[in-house]
Formats: sequence, C-alpha cells, structure tokens
Amino acid sequence: METIGPLSRRNATGPLRRLLWRRETPRPPVRRRPWVYLVPVGLLVLLGLGGAAATYIGENREAPGVLIAVIAVGSVLPVVIAFRWPVLGWRLGYVMLFIGSMNVGPKEPWPWNTVQILGFLFVLGRLALTQDTALTAWAAAFTMVPLFVYAPDANAWGAAVLVAAISVMGDILHRWRSTRRLLAEKEEVTELERAKRAVLEERARIAREMHDVVAHHMSMIAVRAETAPYRLGGLPTEARDELAGIATAAREALTDMRRLLGVLRAEEGDAPRAPQPGFAEVDDLVETARAAGVEVSLRYEDVPALPETVGLAAYRIVQEALANAARHAPTAAVTIVARGTAPAESSPRLEIEVSNPAAGPVNDGGHGLAGMRERATLLGGTLTAGPADGVFVVRAVLPVEATE
Repeated sequence: METIGPLSRRNATGPLRRLLWRRETPRPPVRRRPWVYLVPVGLLVLLGLGGAAATYIGENREAPGVLIAVIAVGSVLPVVIAFRWPVLGWRLGYVMLFIGSMNVGPKEPWPWNTVQILGFLFVLGRLALTQDTALTAWAAAFTMVPLFVYAPDANAWGAAVLVAAISVMGDILHRWRSTRRLLAEKEEVTELERAKRAVLEERARIAREMHDVVAHHMSMIAVRAETAPYRLGGLPTEARDELAGIATAAREALTDMRRLLGVLRAEEGDAPRAPQPGFAEVDDLVETARAAGVEVSLRYEDVPALPETVGLAAYRIVQEALANAARHAPTAAVTIVARGTAPAESSPRLEIEVSNPAAGPVNDGGHGLAGMRERATLLGGTLTAGPADGVFVVRAVLPVEATE
C-alpha cells in the first residue's frame, strides 16, 4: 500500500510535468508531397498575419514599438513551432496570452488581437491531435485561466466552451489515428505471421519429400551394403571392407539427413541442437575418404585456435571439396593444406587449399561451390575455385576472431 500513493501521484502529475517543463521530442518533419511545397506559402501567410497583428495593435493601443513587435511575433511564432514541437508551441502561446493582453485599448472587445486568438486555437488543436488525453486536459484547463482573468464574463464562457470543444475534437481524432495505426501494425504482424507459417509449411513439405525419397534410398543402400556379405557369401576381405565402408558412409549420411529434417520441421527457436562438427574432425573426414579409396594428404601449418563458426565452415568446405574431387577425379591424389596467417593490418586468418591434379568443372550445375562460397562470405572471407596449370584448386580464406 505504501507504493500505491506515490505511483498514483506520479501518474497524475506526469502529464502536467510534460506540459510545463519536460523536454519534448520533436515531431518528424513533413516530407509528403504536395504538403512540402506549401511550407513557403504558409510562412508567407504567417508573415502577413504578423504584420496585420502589428498594425491592429498600433492602431488600438498606446504601446511602445518593442511591445507591439513582441506581441505581433508572439501571435504567429507558436504556430510555426507547433508543427514540430506542439507542447513547446503551446507554452509560448500560453505566455503570450498574458503578454498580449497588455495595454488593451478601450475599443477592443477582446484583450487579444484576432491573429493571436486564431493562432493559439490552432496550437491547442495541434497539441490535442498529437498528445495523450491527460496532457490535453491539463492544457485546456490552463488555457481557461487567462480567459476568465482578462476576458469579460460573457465572452469568457463562450471561449471556454470553444476551447473545450477543440480539445475534445482533437483528442478524438488523436485516438482515432492511434487506433488506425495500431490496427495497421497488427495487420502487418498478421501478414508476417502468415508468411512465416507459409515458410514453415513449405519447409515441412520439403522435409517430407526428402524423407520419402532420399532417406528411403539411403536406408536401402546401408541395408544392402551391410547384408551383402551374408547374402552373397565368399566375398574377399577387401570387398567386405569396401561394403562396410559404404554402409558406414550411408549411416552417417542418414544421421545428417535426420538432423536436417529436424531443422526443416522445427519452428523458430525449436530446432534440435545436435553437436556440429568442427575443424578437429577434419582428420576423421580424411580417414573416411582414404578408406573409400581416395588418396589424400593433409598438412597443417600453424593453425590457430578457431571459433566454432569458423571451424564448422572450414570442415564443410573441406568436406565438399573432397566430395567434388572424388566425384570428378576418383583416381587422382588430393592435397589439403591448412595454414594460419597473421597479416600485419588485419586479424589472423585460416587459409585452406584443396587441390587435385585432374581439373574438374567450375560449375557443374550443383550447389557445392556456391554453398562453400556462401559459408566463406558469411564469415567475411573469400573462396576461389578453378583450374590452374592442370590442377583444380579450391582456396578459402577465413578470418579468425580472437578467442579466449
């Protein structure tokens, strides 16, 4: 209960503080055509109205020239300010209600000139259109004070009704515009959710197709490779080892496929977080390739400690490069060199070079090279691939961030 009182007072006086002395955030400038072209015209109109106010005051009041100039400028300046700073414009206009009533002539029905009255009503309406209800109510209440102090009673009550009407109408329009903006934002969020749902449905469809087609065939390959020694019998040891390697590769491919299917089926944030391979597993990758009959040599040169993202990208690049070499030149030797470099004016880098004597196609219609290049680009690195002097070379340069 002790906190309710202060919180309630803060909620009640917060709009009052914003109205009287808190710094105001400016409204965005008008940039929509054709309104932007009307700004010079509006300024010229206000300049003319200021001159008319000065002429009226000079003809009806015994006032020094400085006071006449201050009242004339103060009659139109709040209007200009109110376009970007509605609260500040009201503050200036409110002060001018007291200054503008000085030295009133005997023939003037109102203590303010017509330009000042119309300008202040515009400023009050602008404030009501842009501010919340509580602040508008405080502004309307303060506005009625000089009305009943300086204006005749008959005129003061009519002016008070007009002030209240402008405040209420402005607040109604403000609420209507706020409601439309909220509805538009809600519709935009709804459209984004629909698009997201469409993406998830398409991913689920792709996952089903991959499961029905690719995973099925990979399972059949693994099963046939595992059972071939028992079904055929009398196979030499080399053939049994080859079939065992095929079965192992197929099972590993199925594991990766299931992980991919889980990612495709999962919604955002729900994807399975299975451990991803890193650069340390490149040795296992090379051993698997050697077991499949590919002649591979691997050399490390001052490789630094790698973050997980860099290690994963490096592993996938080597994996894809080995697969391309085995596919396009199965009998050629493959050389893999991984070296760490530290240029003087940049962060340390990891350079990976995979080469084989038989040149393969730069782009065979698949997505392997494109995928490797995307992985390197996402890390801020580069990847080049192509024949050079009869040797097909894949070279990736990956920046290495400092690791703890």
